[in-house]
Amino acid sequence: MQITEIRVSLRQGGNDKLLAFANVTFDNAFAVRGIKIIQGNNGPFIAMPSRKMADGTYKDVAHPINAETRQMLEKAILDEYHKTLKEGGAPPVIKEDAPVDQPTNL
Repeated sequence: MQITEIRVSLRQGGNDKLLAFANVTFDNAFAVRGIKIIQGNNGPFIAMPSRKMADGTYKDVAHPINAETRQMLEKAILDEYHKTLKEGGAPPVIKEDAPVDQPTNL
């Protein structure tokens, strides 16, 4: 399985920890939209698209099923995010003293 396209849409301004959204296409055949790029305590990370359940918890709509694929996907998306910033996108304004925990299931 190969990533054949990544599109990053930057978010601008505010104190929101949401930096951007990413859409990823695999093998020119399957797309996952709405992947979030979030500013965490240790730098940006990705959160897969999710749906809120009746009990208030969130469940991923689509997600990697092993650590190797997750790391590959996260690296590719974050590389494209940083490339998009360098190509003229302005980084969002982030309040440094507001902690954010990296979610385990967003």
